[in-house]
Amino acid sequence: MTPIDLFDMPLLLILLPIVAFLYASVGHGGASGYLALMSAFAFPISVMKPTALVLNILVSGISFYFYYREKKFKWDLFYPFVITSVPFSFLGGYLTISTFYYKVILATVLIFAVLRLMGFLGKEKKDVVPLNLYVALIVGSVIGFLSGLIGIGGGIILSPVILLMGWGTMKQTAAVSALFILVNSISGISGFLLKGGVLPESSLPLIGIVFVGGFFGAYYGSKKFNSVVLKNVLALVLGIAIYKLYATA
Repeated sequence: MTPIDLFDMPLLLILLPIVAFLYASVGHGGASGYLALMSAFAFPISVMKPTALVLNILVSGISFYFYYREKKFKWDLFYPFVITSVPFSFLGGYLTISTFYYKVILATVLIFAVLRLMGFLGKEKKDVVPLNLYVALIVGSVIGFLSGLIGIGGGIILSPVILLMGWGTMKQTAAVSALFILVNSISGISGFLLKGGVLPESSLPLIGIVFVGGFFGAYYGSKKFNSVVLKNVLALVLGIAIYKLYATA
């Protein structure tokens, strides 16, 4: 596999830590953002999925640490989703789909990411209501499968569901999403490796860049941080990626 020369991609060096910063601030790993950027910079599909999962594990782990330290994690809001998401994420990671379907599914998921960033999905409700166990199990299985299939952690879908249903506060949702993303990404990469997939060494330098953005994003996000302008910029970048994915599918 041809090594990735990051110095030939200065814009990528700027955008990656911003993506990690923004996603980590709301308890996400950022896979949908990384995938959008890699697609925009013409990374091969074989590199995109495992790279996004590895970066997701790193950033979601950092996010969970900071939100857990702030005592925002709620176990009862977490386990119903993960019971079904982990095995289905493993299954999705094991499967391989055509480039056409990969791009279409990814572009559709990125629409959720843009809507979430722009505040159209998942606004915090005043009153928290008890979680519906059966609905949570179904939601977990669907998100888990998509997570493993295209290389995301699923938090970009789970967060709006929790907030729209009124099952948790914004901070609780961020903490739960972070751990949900972490375990799903581990499960997804396990399925990918079990099938004989290989982690691309050429993308390893991206880890250090993403770590910096993820660390500061999680720190400030867990302490109450808002960055509306940067979120709008990121939404624009994702929108461009969505167009490119649909156009080249």
